[in-house]
Amino acid sequence: MKDKTDIAVEIQAAVKRYGNFTALHRISLSIRDNEFFTLLGPSGCGKTTLLRLIAGFEDVSEGQIYLFGDEIDTLPPHKRSVNTVFQNYALFPHMSVLQNVAFGLEMQGKSLSKARKRAGEMLELVQLSQYANRKPAQMSGGQQQRVALARALAPQPKVLLLDEPLSALDLKLRKAMQLELKHIQRETGITFIFVTHDQEEALTMSDRIAVMSNGALQQLGTPRDIYEQPHNMFVADFIGDTNLLEVTVEAISDGDAKCRINDSHTLICPAVETVVVGARLHLSIRPERMILTEEANADQSFKGTVVENIFIGTDITTIVKLETGSQITVRTSNSDRGSKRIIDVGHDAFVNMEVGAARLLAD
Repeated sequence: MKDKTDIAVEIQAAVKRYGNFTALHRISLSIRDNEFFTLLGPSGCGKTTLLRLIAGFEDVSEGQIYLFGDEIDTLPPHKRSVNTVFQNYALFPHMSVLQNVAFGLEMQGKSLSKARKRAGEMLELVQLSQYANRKPAQMSGGQQQRVALARALAPQPKVLLLDEPLSALDLKLRKAMQLELKHIQRETGITFIFVTHDQEEALTMSDRIAVMSNGALQQLGTPRDIYEQPHNMFVADFIGDTNLLEVTVEAISDGDAKCRINDSHTLICPAVETVVVGARLHLSIRPERMILTEEANADQSFKGTVVENIFIGTDITTIVKLETGSQITVRTSNSDRGSKRIIDVGHDAFVNMEVGAARLLAD
């Protein structure tokens, strides 16, 4: 493989088998230097298995893994310049915070003074210098997570692997730690590879996201690309909320597809690769890209009846039962309530899509 200094981790056609079961199907990824990269998917999709292949905790059945141009898939974990932050933190309860952070450095042969000095710098980075002499049991969950992070960063790895490190924290602390992790990644310039099943977490922190399902890569892109331009039904449905409408492709012209939703509604949206006339596919329309009105204001308006208004703090979610019998969800931000109509339950309403809101999916 050619040396690509801007590529931190290169995974080429990686396969992982356990007996007759294939956990990963020919995964190929290029993860850039100084990137916050997230492996996102439901439980059992293969994301943690892929992380363990990079770390060296599992052997690759087929394929290669490179770290800054050097093949590492045959090296033992301690010979790879990567470190891992685990979900349970794995701190030594009998050691102080400073001793925990310095432990790995001492095992590498650093003198006690140099190890403690570096550990102190890492505790300052994660804003825990004042807790250096405490035991882990005297720390909150969020503080323990930061100690584990400081310990993993202390040996200056080229890549840091994070296996759902925030999942044990409560919601408010988890959100605070999301911002903290992103700040530390930028501060250190180290490539972070983060594993999570939490879509909001991935969208908040990542430079790019790899969405996985059933051991296969479903889509790779920026958070905005993944959210606004999902490739298939799995990605559209897994990332955030969406409305999925079954359509028939009637015509394709100049990169656009004319899609029939029912007897009275057609709409134009960007075509997807391999789509053919007559195909039965699905459209994805995000709830926040739809507007409620009391009168039809476009050919693509859908008439229905409001069956529920759900107040969820920052937004109001409205469920509309269409004349066809299907339901559509519309989300209105509280900040938009002056310009967007909230219609009472039981009243007729028209659902209107913003221009470009519909996304045709390759089912």
